[in-house]
Amino acid sequence: MSRINANTKGVFVIAATPFTPDGKIDHNSLDGMVDFYFDKGADGLTILGMMGEAPKLTQSESLAIAKQIIKRAAGKPIVVGVSAPGLAAIGELTKAVMDEGAAGVMVAPPGNLKTNEQIITYYANVVKTIGEDVPVVLQDFPLATGVSISSATMGTIFENHPSIVMLKHEDWPGLQKISDLRDAEKKGRRRVSILCGNAGVFLPEEMRRGADGAMTGFAYPEMMVEICRLCNADQYDKAHDLFDAYLPLMRYEQQPALGLAVRKFILARRGVIAHASQRQPGADLSPTAQQEVIFLMTRLEKRMAEIS
Repeated sequence: MSRINANTKGVFVIAATPFTPDGKIDHNSLDGMVDFYFDKGADGLTILGMMGEAPKLTQSESLAIAKQIIKRAAGKPIVVGVSAPGLAAIGELTKAVMDEGAAGVMVAPPGNLKTNEQIITYYANVVKTIGEDVPVVLQDFPLATGVSISSATMGTIFENHPSIVMLKHEDWPGLQKISDLRDAEKKGRRRVSILCGNAGVFLPEEMRRGADGAMTGFAYPEMMVEICRLCNADQYDKAHDLFDAYLPLMRYEQQPALGLAVRKFILARRGVIAHASQRQPGADLSPTAQQEVIFLMTRLEKRMAEIS
């Protein structure tokens, strides 16, 4: 199993966790979901993140899911989200998934961190807990965590800990942060990989600022793969043309508290998972909302047929 590093590029899809309507893990859908993501061009997967409903899983369930996905991936890189309120849980799950062949782990800061010093100390403690040999993705998602990490603070963390090799960038607005990090690298700071979240809504701009790819769960991974390819070839007009076709669905997905329900509904409609169910608590789409998503999907299919 290959491990992520500071030069990792491409699309690492944030994977959903499929559930049956009664809230059990749908192990039958897991393998097909993994195959789908890689068939659509993903370079890797990130599992047990916020989209994966990780806080609703027990530690044993998280490990069972990780084992199954890592095995199915057959050597392709799998990053595992291990964020937890306490360092002991982070350390336990990290050791278990790395022993199974994970490519690295992703850690978001807990919401009680309020100062730059606290944030810096927290990541020092994470690295001390899991070991300096484990590749780490720093998840910067202040809209969800409530923790804002400045470019300068992030730079200090990267300088102090070479094992933190990747930033999952999903600050909003946050394009300047990408520029700040790349400018610092030009002046001598070590390189880190930057993969971007935010449901892909800024992906063309992020790539132009120096991002290495995407790490998000939009239910059409083939779009993200192609946009990254076009941007890497400096074909920005074509990248934006393709992006524009998907924008109505991406916009619809941005509704607070409904984004995951929309994504799972689309994945189910595409035959990727058997059910759109979330483990409770979780909001389902109303029949009206479902019809709106179907309408947008149908329009997208027509638009893509015209483009091709």
